[in-house]
Amino acid sequence: SGEAEFQIVFPPLKRGAKYIDYIEAPGAEGGFIIWGIQLKDNQLPELQFPKGFKEAEVDKDAPLPDVKLTYGQATIKGHVLDYREGMPDEITLRTIDLMSGHGEYSLKIDSDGSFSQTLDVLGALSAFLVYNERSVSSFMLPGQTNEVCINIREQSRKVSKFHADAEPYGKDFYFNGPLADAVRIFPEIQKKMHEINESVLPSEKRAELSLTESRQLMLDSFQAMKDSFAQMEASDAVKTFCTNYALVSTLCNIKELPSNMVSYYIRDLGDKATNEAASAYYQKLAKEMASIPEPLPSDLCQILNQPQTMLTNDYGYMIRYSMGGKLPKGLEEGLFAQLMATAKINLGINEFQPLTEAQKEEMKTLPEACQQYLSAANEKLLATIEANKKKSGFRINEAGEVANEDLFASIISKFSGKPILVDFWATWCGPCRMANKEMVPMKESLKDKDIVYIYITGETSPKATWENMIPDIHGEHFYLTAEQWEYLGNEFGIDGVPTYLVIDRAGEVKYKSVGFPGVAKMKEELLKVAE
Repeated sequence: SGEAEFQIVFPPLKRGAKYIDYIEAPGAEGGFIIWGIQLKDNQLPELQFPKGFKEAEVDKDAPLPDVKLTYGQATIKGHVLDYREGMPDEITLRTIDLMSGHGEYSLKIDSDGSFSQTLDVLGALSAFLVYNERSVSSFMLPGQTNEVCINIREQSRKVSKFHADAEPYGKDFYFNGPLADAVRIFPEIQKKMHEINESVLPSEKRAELSLTESRQLMLDSFQAMKDSFAQMEASDAVKTFCTNYALVSTLCNIKELPSNMVSYYIRDLGDKATNEAASAYYQKLAKEMASIPEPLPSDLCQILNQPQTMLTNDYGYMIRYSMGGKLPKGLEEGLFAQLMATAKINLGINEFQPLTEAQKEEMKTLPEACQQYLSAANEKLLATIEANKKKSGFRINEAGEVANEDLFASIISKFSGKPILVDFWATWCGPCRMANKEMVPMKESLKDKDIVYIYITGETSPKATWENMIPDIHGEHFYLTAEQWEYLGNEFGIDGVPTYLVIDRAGEVKYKSVGFPGVAKMKEELLKVAE
């Protein structure tokens, strides 16, 4: 850059060394970590693929995968090319499940760079492998195995300040599995969709439009995407997949329109935004949406009964968004209705409520794959409940019969003189549950600081669900009445869950966060009161 010049002097290297790895300071955030600096050659060595790996060939005549509503195991396995000891040894697998939404798994990378994960899958699963802060998309189908080789040297080159325009070091990744052609161009598909959306419906102007205008522009945007995909240099199967992907995404966005427009409304109000104003605005939009004869165009919605659309990321969201609402004409029967009925039953299992006899009878009306999925999920839950009976590290406390104004003081008085983290949460709150998992390593690292973790929830969390969930959340647990919860909510200005309070040894609130601030920030605030 011309801004600085420096020289690094190394100890003598072993005779014949071909490359070095330069690590400025192990574990130091932001430090240089440069792997494979070549000493003997101006060229990088050829990529070494694992034995037996063969990338899927491009087949312009290949049809879409034969997606069926089946239940079984799907496997994704892969290899981090150029991997060696000292590199990050975990890769994250993020999934979007038709029934349960987002899932996340940490996969251990073996010394040879290989990794693998097998999951139970109903229908289809969207999957994303994340390594070195970069993502590779894929799909998982029952009975099938995907293979991917991640090329970290090329991924690094693309984000380099000085080498971004240089000759590529091969492909970002090499893939063998269903719909390989679409997997390869998936980033370009998403980029193209975003560009078209912004050109038709600019973000900065969305708050100026009525709900009806926004809905129509979303449909116009989909048509523009469909026309664009038709002109792509790709197989008919890939074009069909792209169109399906764009259409399901559009339907999902229309379904979410009132909520999203509230976000734009609050954004434009800035400091003048209030909960009352946002709520009133949402009610107005919801009423307008309900007045539209067909909020979701019935003709376009018929695609949701086609099995191939289970490959799209937003299909599962459409199932969950549609529960409890009136289905568009033509969707009362068929694949989508069957999956929605399955999701309704599965909702209770996710909330730690085993299947009832009535639900078991209802299951018999569903396809065999759905019955298998629910039966397996129920058996897993029953095993978890039995295992929970043997767990320790958590304690259920009684709030006691005290006046509301004395309630919080009574709760924390039991832990007088200790630093405290208070977590206001709910069993149905996805971000609460995710944050609890993310803080487990932090709690372990701070175990010698004498910190008390207090978890408070109320009657919106089913008590049976709460009792079966807390064995995995180590700390002190309180279950409040609706009146007590409302009082503390008003007392501390709790606008949503999770909400956190960090309390010092003198019992004073030193930090508050509505929403999870992240592990680093939470640890920072806890250390302030623990010292």
